[in-house]
Amino acid sequence: MLVDSHCHLDFPDFAEELDAVVARAGEAGVGCMVTICTRVRQFDRILAVAERFDNVWCSVGLHPHDAAEEPELDADRLVELAAHPKVVGIGETGLDFHYDHSPRDVQAAKFRVHIDAARRTGLPLIVHSRSADETTAEILRAEMAQGTFTGVMHCFSSGRALADAAVALGLYISLSGILTFKKADELRDIALAMPMDRLLVETDAPYLAPVPNRGRRNEPAFVSLTAQRLADLRQLSPAEVAEITTANFFRLFRRAAVPVAA
Repeated sequence: MLVDSHCHLDFPDFAEELDAVVARAGEAGVGCMVTICTRVRQFDRILAVAERFDNVWCSVGLHPHDAAEEPELDADRLVELAAHPKVVGIGETGLDFHYDHSPRDVQAAKFRVHIDAARRTGLPLIVHSRSADETTAEILRAEMAQGTFTGVMHCFSSGRALADAAVALGLYISLSGILTFKKADELRDIALAMPMDRLLVETDAPYLAPVPNRGRRNEPAFVSLTAQRLADLRQLSPAEVAEITTANFFRLFRRAAVPVAA
């Protein structure tokens, strides 16, 4: 069984055929999915998707792009919403200095709010980091010194230094379809160097469809293509990669339950 540890099933891209998308995932061997919250004010929509399917879980959080949209959001609110049994993670949160859709200081402040909530709930932090490697590592180190928490660097496409820093802090690295892209040699080197017991796979659907589907709408079924590329890199069988990454997922996302059919 594979797990798509990060997708966005509430997005309009899937509205017309959500049942079919989840069914295709199952046919491709994807037994569990986590649909990710990007705006807390839309949490009910994300939760509704998770409640609709036994093998879909969700998170609660505010994407750094939208950090300025919800200035009132605090850790208490995140902790309150995270009490729902379908919520398995806090985020996605973090820093995006590539687009700077929200001021950097606001992004950093909300990042720390999410870390506080992850620490208080014991749920893993789901971290987005783009063009912000050094600051992301600084905040993670400083916050870890204030009290431990778990988490994952989602859709990892940053440099080796951030990957090493995250793993040293006990975090996991999640690989997306970018791993299959022609010019992603640096990422493949990182995927080869990281401990296998710290790797997850994801789609970030509807974005970043892996080769040979690049340019199409991504969906959870396609996580199998990323897992296949990882298997090739690590000289493992696809079954071994599925077993390892799925075990890693359930070790990190402890509230998620293995589907009965699995």
